[in-house]
Amino acid sequence: TRFFCARCCSFGPEMPAVQLLLLACLVWDVGARTARLRKANDQSGRCHYTFSVASPNESSCPEQSQAMSVIHNLQRDSSTQRLDLEATKARLSSLESLLHQLTLDQAARPQETQEGLQKELGTLRRERDQLETQIRELETAYSNLLRDKSVLEEEKKRLSQENENLARRLESSSQEVARLRRGQCPQTRDTARAVPPGSREVSTWNLDTLAFQELKSELTEVPVSRILKESPSGYLRSGEGDTGCGELVWVGEPLTLRTAETITGKYGVWMRDPKPTYPYTQETTWRIDTVGTDVRQVFEYDLISQFMQGYPSKVHILPRPLESTGAVVYSGSLYFQGAESRTVIRYELNTETVKAEKEIPGAGYHGQFPYSWGGYTDIDLAVDEAGLWVIYSTDEAKGAIVLSKLNPENLELEQTWETNIRKQSVANAFIICGTLYTVSSYSSADATVNFAYDTGTGISKTLTIPFKNHYKYSSMIDYNPLEKKLFAWDNLNMVTYDIKLSKM
Repeated sequence: TRFFCARCCSFGPEMPAVQLLLLACLVWDVGARTARLRKANDQSGRCHYTFSVASPNESSCPEQSQAMSVIHNLQRDSSTQRLDLEATKARLSSLESLLHQLTLDQAARPQETQEGLQKELGTLRRERDQLETQIRELETAYSNLLRDKSVLEEEKKRLSQENENLARRLESSSQEVARLRRGQCPQTRDTARAVPPGSREVSTWNLDTLAFQELKSELTEVPVSRILKESPSGYLRSGEGDTGCGELVWVGEPLTLRTAETITGKYGVWMRDPKPTYPYTQETTWRIDTVGTDVRQVFEYDLISQFMQGYPSKVHILPRPLESTGAVVYSGSLYFQGAESRTVIRYELNTETVKAEKEIPGAGYHGQFPYSWGGYTDIDLAVDEAGLWVIYSTDEAKGAIVLSKLNPENLELEQTWETNIRKQSVANAFIICGTLYTVSSYSSADATVNFAYDTGTGISKTLTIPFKNHYKYSSMIDYNPLEKKLFAWDNLNMVTYDIKLSKM
């Protein structure tokens, strides 16, 4: 059977009820297979919509009371849904209001927040810069500590080696003294008469014999005042007539002129110009303390009395640091080796300007071929009657001393000689009349001038001329051809040695 539910409706004040009735009919018609909609005007001309839905399970139409009950239920449900909708609208309005407030807060907040963040960022940047500065300072201090530690370790090693050498020499000297005491000294009376005190005649003794050495040791005990005359200028000169060249045959006792005030003067170099130029004189003296990593100060003394009292008249600051104790003054210029380089520099003292620079080809530097005492004495400058020289070594020479004559103006190498004397086996060297002389030890009180190399003949020979290291650490020995003396720096002390040369 089929049940048809029909209702005439019109759009007007009863519109909600009609909608509910239609909804109820649709609900009842769930599962129905067909539905028919019909519209027509009534007698008054109003439009009527009519639809028919077959009931799925009712055999006849319900009573009117049942339909009204369903409509009332639907109305209640509609009221409930309307209340829920109103509540939802209220909540939505509240959410929209809150969202609007949040939007306003976000629009107003960024300016204040940005200013705060900028201040905090500036503070953090300043703290970062301070930390970076502290880190750099700590790194610099650490680097300086490591460098000082390296220097101290090197000094400790050198002192340990020196101590061992002294112990060996002491033992050797003790044995030698014992042997000499057991022996008998040769008679020297006739020889003493043949060579009276003060004479410059060369002894006819064989210089290599033990008897000659014992005789020379006796002669060195004679007071200097009996052998040499004192000049009016306050420093000692050789006797009259001793102005020419010759072969070194004797070195006197050291005479101490000055002692350095601090440990920076343990090693150093002091000099006078053998060829002085205005405004300098024969008395003008220069001194450099060479202990340190940045040696630039050159103390200048106009008078010998100022030098002896320690009152410099001027202090030069070199444009480049020098290395070690090989500097000399010649013809108004200071010649020195630039630190950690094989470059020789000419610094004009009067104008305080660098006039020339020259690399010594292949020369070892900064500890490659030093003298036996170390001190980065790889390149040693020297002056004699012939002019300016440089003493060094190279890899090609395999550590043997190389000697070059320098042009004092432009430092060009004029001539070079290669010797057979190992540089690291001798303590120091100097040049007299074109002949290179070396000293056997920097610390022994009984050292000797042990080798000579004649650049005129290219021949070297051994010597045994006594040389006394009075203060047990000679770091510089140079010859002054004007005064005919050796200048030396012996463990904080500036000393001179008088010498004797044989006549040519």
